[in-house]
Amino acid sequence: MVLKIIDATEVKVGTNISLEGEVYTVKKMDISKTGKHGHAKVRIEANNIITENKKVFVVPGHERFDVPMINKNKAQVLSVGNDKVSVMDLENFETLELDCPEDIKSQLNENDNVEYWDIEGRKIIKRKF
Repeated sequence: MVLKIIDATEVKVGTNISLEGEVYTVKKMDISKTGKHGHAKVRIEANNIITENKKVFVVPGHERFDVPMINKNKAQVLSVGNDKVSVMDLENFETLELDCPEDIKSQLNENDNVEYWDIEGRKIIKRKF
């Protein structure tokens, strides 16, 4: 679900934007104004929230981006598998099988509390408490 739509010139560092079906966090942006009749150009450096891949792109200033809805929830780890982590949501007690980055997965044990993000239906563990 889209929270709102913003122009490229309204993007700030730390803003989450949706681009080509992926969600990115803006790390750096520059606005350059061209000549007398030109349009502003915006250079954006962003990291993918899920894969941490970096993307650099230049768009016109009037380009529009979707700002996705990101829900941050708490859960308790039930078990740690090879490719997924089984957790129980602490609000509604729902059991979920979530993806987890390797650096966080190595720190997890049963009964640990974690924060997971629901990014437009995709869920991923982001940190351990």
